[in-house]
Amino acid sequence: MTRRRAAEIRARIVATVTRRAPQVMVKVTGGGRGMAAIAAHFRYISKNGRLEMEDDRQMTHEGPDALKDIVEQWCYGGSLIGETSHRREASNIMLSMPAGPRPDCVRMAAREFARVELAGHRWLMVLHEHQANPHVHISVRAEAINGDRLNPRKADLHRWRETFAEKLRGLGIDAEATRQPTRGETRHYEALWRIKAKEAGRLRSGDQTVKSGDRHSTSRNGALEAWLHIVEALEGSDVASDRQLADRIRRFAAASPYLREAASRRQQRAVSVERPAIQRAPRPVVTKGRPDPEIER
Repeated sequence: MTRRRAAEIRARIVATVTRRAPQVMVKVTGGGRGMAAIAAHFRYISKNGRLEMEDDRQMTHEGPDALKDIVEQWCYGGSLIGETSHRREASNIMLSMPAGPRPDCVRMAAREFARVELAGHRWLMVLHEHQANPHVHISVRAEAINGDRLNPRKADLHRWRETFAEKLRGLGIDAEATRQPTRGETRHYEALWRIKAKEAGRLRSGDQTVKSGDRHSTSRNGALEAWLHIVEALEGSDVASDRQLADRIRRFAAASPYLREAASRRQQRAVSVERPAIQRAPRPVVTKGRPDPEIER
């Protein structure tokens, strides 16, 4: 079991530093505060029922009448969802991959993702393949069958990415879900509302393409430390392929501008700690009034 786990970790490292495997994206694009907002999102992702919809019971639906039935089922199935609500009654999730995989594979992986991560919740899934990269929209009801409510956090989103990537790999598609700090990337992907506002000419603030700040620096420095520990462990291995992998990791880190910068700052801090303090000669003490007789001589 330990050897198999180690082999899996090595495979993930190779995918990140050597193959630069395509990275999946899982985003929560919003959520409905009431049935009116949920129904509007259903109409949007299904093109008013023209696209095929799939639900958590593995049933497919198509057409405006089917869409109305789904809205009624969500409204009255479980706790009543009013037209408006003070809390989020559904979460809208988008799963996508860079261009390449067949749309049906993306849909199958999204379906398996939903079965694992959204078990116990009602959900509706629609595949969009009319754009450059196929992606899937999933709307999931916040309240589960047992009464628990879905409230995804940052850790949940990362786990969702890993699950989606795992399901794609199970279909023979090269996919990874490596964190941005681990990849040494600094790009900030714009929120959906910013993209829509920019398209409509309503965005007043400038582009936000690069992350910055203390939290950003801390996460990147932590990633660099982790890579250095991995390199140290691999370089101490008796296996030649491990030492070769350590060398590839070093080249990978050197190719990342931010990881290079983090390494430079780390080296500067180490030098400043080792540099001895400059010894200054004590200044002579001069008393007020009469001069010190020792100084006078």
